[in-house]
Amino acid sequence: MSAVRWGRGAAGFGRALWPAGPPGLLAEEGALGGVWGRKRSSTASPCEQDRRKDWGHAELLEVLKARVRQLQAEGVAEVTVKRVAVPRAPEAGGAQPARQAKAGAEGAAPALSSRWAQKLDNDQRLMEKRKQRLEGKLQKHVEKVAWQKQLRLEPRLLSRKLASQLQHWEQGTPRSPWEEQLAQLLQEAPQRLGGKAAAAPAVRGPESRLEGQQQRLLSFFECCLLTGHLPLAHHVLVTHHSKSQQRRLLTLSMYNMVMLGWARQGSFKELTYVFFMLKDAGLAPDLRSYAAALQCMGRLDQDAGTIRRCLKQMAQDGLQLQGLFTAVPLGAEERAELLRAVRKAKPSFTPPRLPVSPPQVNTSPLLRDIYAKQDPAVSYPRLHLSLKELQGLFRRQLRVEMATTITVESVEKVPLLTKEVLHARKTLAGLRSRWKTALYQELQETKESEAHAAQEGRLSLFPYLCLLSEKEVVGMLLQTLQALPAQGESLLFLAHELGLRVFKRKQLRNEVQELEQRYSEYLHLLASDTQVEEPCLPRQRWEALGETEAPHEQPWPTSVVVQLGKQLAEVLVRAARMPSSLAAPRSPATLIPVLYHVYSFRSFRQIGILKPHPAFTQLLETAAERTLTFESTDVPMLCPPLPWTSPHSGAFLLSPTKMMRSVEGSQQHQLLLERCPPAELHGALDALTQLGNCAWRVNGRVLDLVLELFNDKGCPRLGVPAPPSEAPRPPEGRQAPKGCLLPEVSPAEKAEMRRELARRLKVAREMQSLRADALYRLSLAQHLRHCVFWLPHNMDFRGRTYPCSPHFNHLGSDLARALLEFAQGRPLGPHGLNWLKIHLVNLTGLKKRESLEARRDYADELMEDILDSADRPMTGRKWWMEADEPWQALACCMEVARAVRAPDPTAYVSHFPVHQDGSCNGLQHYAALGRDGAGAASVNLLPSDLPQDVYSEVAAQVEVFRRQDAEQGVRVAQMLEGFIGRKVVKQTVMTVVYGVTRYGGRLQIEKRLREIHDFPQDFVWEASHYLVRQVFNSLQEMFSGTRSIQRWLTESARLISHTGSAVEWVTPLGIPIVQPYHRDSKVMIKGGLQSLTVSSSVDTSQKGLTFVSVHDCFWTHAADVAVMNQVCREQFVRLHSQPILHNLSRFLIKRFCSDPRTSKSVWVSRLMDTLLSVPKAGTFNLEQVKRSTYFFS
Repeated sequence: MSAVRWGRGAAGFGRALWPAGPPGLLAEEGALGGVWGRKRSSTASPCEQDRRKDWGHAELLEVLKARVRQLQAEGVAEVTVKRVAVPRAPEAGGAQPARQAKAGAEGAAPALSSRWAQKLDNDQRLMEKRKQRLEGKLQKHVEKVAWQKQLRLEPRLLSRKLASQLQHWEQGTPRSPWEEQLAQLLQEAPQRLGGKAAAAPAVRGPESRLEGQQQRLLSFFECCLLTGHLPLAHHVLVTHHSKSQQRRLLTLSMYNMVMLGWARQGSFKELTYVFFMLKDAGLAPDLRSYAAALQCMGRLDQDAGTIRRCLKQMAQDGLQLQGLFTAVPLGAEERAELLRAVRKAKPSFTPPRLPVSPPQVNTSPLLRDIYAKQDPAVSYPRLHLSLKELQGLFRRQLRVEMATTITVESVEKVPLLTKEVLHARKTLAGLRSRWKTALYQELQETKESEAHAAQEGRLSLFPYLCLLSEKEVVGMLLQTLQALPAQGESLLFLAHELGLRVFKRKQLRNEVQELEQRYSEYLHLLASDTQVEEPCLPRQRWEALGETEAPHEQPWPTSVVVQLGKQLAEVLVRAARMPSSLAAPRSPATLIPVLYHVYSFRSFRQIGILKPHPAFTQLLETAAERTLTFESTDVPMLCPPLPWTSPHSGAFLLSPTKMMRSVEGSQQHQLLLERCPPAELHGALDALTQLGNCAWRVNGRVLDLVLELFNDKGCPRLGVPAPPSEAPRPPEGRQAPKGCLLPEVSPAEKAEMRRELARRLKVAREMQSLRADALYRLSLAQHLRHCVFWLPHNMDFRGRTYPCSPHFNHLGSDLARALLEFAQGRPLGPHGLNWLKIHLVNLTGLKKRESLEARRDYADELMEDILDSADRPMTGRKWWMEADEPWQALACCMEVARAVRAPDPTAYVSHFPVHQDGSCNGLQHYAALGRDGAGAASVNLLPSDLPQDVYSEVAAQVEVFRRQDAEQGVRVAQMLEGFIGRKVVKQTVMTVVYGVTRYGGRLQIEKRLREIHDFPQDFVWEASHYLVRQVFNSLQEMFSGTRSIQRWLTESARLISHTGSAVEWVTPLGIPIVQPYHRDSKVMIKGGLQSLTVSSSVDTSQKGLTFVSVHDCFWTHAADVAVMNQVCREQFVRLHSQPILHNLSRFLIKRFCSDPRTSKSVWVSRLMDTLLSVPKAGTFNLEQVKRSTYFFS
């Protein structure tokens, strides 16, 4: 309602509250008429009247806000805003003096037109809604204040002496301020640990790790501080401290955390309460305790005498004043307040500078040359983008990560907008609107319930639920509902994922401005138009630009993650409801759940599943919405990743990422990495950074062809999954599922019908999974079609590198690899076109036993087919479809076509990645470890005119054994005649060096035999048993040195496990590794939909190449293949020139056999004997590898 119509009743109040600025301007213009300004009799236009109304709304809002502030100050629990009498507006077209307006308000006013009356009604309703919102906010604030008043701040002390002192001090005179009490208390504090300290373990330092309930407590306190619920943290601390059983869980770091919270607020009384409890627990304050007390004194500007006594007591405790500034992690403001307090007592004090330790240098002999003094003439390879372009990309990526999710258009075929589709979309929109409201309400009720539990001193989920805004949580839950598959998802998995998403989003760093400045300086190393003073690696550049990052934030215990996720899942189940008419049109108008909790068997285990209602699934399918939502960490980056500088710092700008992946709940890997000297990890950190710095782009021509097939009916032969409409349907007629109920059907027929139905359902689910995977990949490819992007990398526990983006990367299938090419091109040069041709022939799977020259000539012979494939891939002769890797072959055909048609092929700028594969790289390493000459020849470690194919040789040896057995009448050997080929044995040979067992090898061979249509399927099981035995026998005969090393490693690992330890080792690059097989402790999370049980653990850049790797397959530009091949050979020789096996033996003896307490164990004794018996090496000369053409080819 317009302010001019408020009447004189509100005039005085409004005049007092009207803000400076715009009101004065309106009064001059006459917008407030005779009420607020001087009287004006001019006619106002409708536009001006609307403008007046807007200012009237603003004034009313100011009045209500002022009233709210007044009531907040008075602590009133209820608000009642009196209804203001509103005079009727004048008729349009005439002016009304203020006197007439008054008369109209008091009595008979001119009749309003229906339009104005409607506007007034709308305005009145709007203001009522605003008033209700304000009332609700005030009510919540009052309830929060009342709730906080119920939280206990005064400690319950077990020591009578301390309790008496506390009571005396609380009742003391003003001459005994809290600062004096703290000084006296510090003097009486025990020196370090005493008396009861043994029962309450103290945990000092940022590297300390807590387990079980202690971890839950610590994460609870941390979340309370993050969400502004410090009184709640204090209340829980008091509650636990007052009970002897719970007090044993409290550690010094918990007391310090709460003290630091009070210090930041300048609340010295509450801080002193914590000191009382700390002393009562038998603990002595450490540097962090004193830092909190002094910081609080600095904020309160206390007298120097109290500060001097505090510093004196700290010195008596053996703590150095300088340690407050060097050993305690503090923010800039906290450091300033601490320094202010210290200088009150010691005006001349100067805080010590952080010691600048000399740069640590990796001492590995493998990396000595890389970390030697950089040649000023050699700089780190630069990108093709300018500094300004890279800064713009950084800002785009920053926006994506701050939003935490990204929505992309789906590439699914656009459905016809029929009435059914439009109605389904409208229905979904209405349901989501109602779900959003219901989720808000459920979330608030859940918070209230959890807050009540916390008020009773229990560890509740209340602070965790407050980490994100309700809007963020609701959006996350709606996204989860949208992405839930039709067959449902395990509740445990869903709960774990939801909890992890909250943890990852919980605190986007507030140092965005500092990050932007630092990152901009870092880009000078990578940009095409900038220079740096000294050549360095990205990690070195980043470290030189600022101090090391803050201490790593510890992950939440798995039980907390699952419990939080389970609570959110239950909120979603309760809130998401839909009309029953969607499921049964003729049913009564009631609301039914969208999600159901059911039990199912998977792998002989009964698990709880959250499953969407089939009617909701059908509604989604009918609506056919065209958007997909991803977490920001699940998509490639739009700017170069942060360089890896530690095991927990690198990759994404704001989203925390671990250098080493591990099973959730297991901390063994992270602990090993953080205990490792930083310099020892430089090789791994810099390798991951180098892989992540490769810029990529999408191959648009290949993407268009794939999308054409994807939106038709797919093409499984080419790796394009078919849509669900092509999935096998349940049998019909007599073979239908209901046929099992017919009395004339025999038990055998019923069993066969069930097997057939299960097979079809399995195929349908597999097709759906493959289709969804392809949809994600292709949708992201389309989204990034015209972008340059990067793929940050991390590693698994073995040190194998992987891109962080799971859906779109170069580690996938043939189709996934064909969609990518380097964003930065290189001219082909004199030999690049030849390497493109050789690579194309390699992709076909042909000519594997031919020389490189023969492969190049073969490509020239096929040039007509190559050009036809490039020009008419779907309508021509389709030669590319017969290749082993058809999509990559097609992409290569297109690149070759562009190169040969260029005016000067040597100057053609190619973006195509050329691969060089190791020749069964696992066996190559084993042969080099054992200096096995025969094995080395089989895997191309020796120079030769033609490449050796170990898979064909193993198949040939197996065929020799088969022929001998067939002559002796072995039936299975006779049945296998003509079926033993390279493809049958390849996978088993490839994986035997990675520890595949005979059981696993048999399954691999069985799968290959089933793919051979001519082979009698009744003999598959027997034949696979026979073949896996012969494959292992062949490898034993061909690689005797290799198998002896493998047996030695296997026996050592077996004996280590018998000693009760997990197997650990350190790689030649210095990466500590531990096998992720450990004893679990079970935690039961009860209540709600289902009780859950969770487990937690108890314990090339120097050459200027564009380079990436897929395990043992290395990629670079065609022009640089020769350089990369040379580097591969040199580094392989350098690696195996080290005494790897003897170094491993010494490490394992020191790690597992040097403890006097276990030296008499029979298993340790046997382990020592085994470790000392290192297999003897052969006579193979490693230098020959440098001359082997086909080592990688």
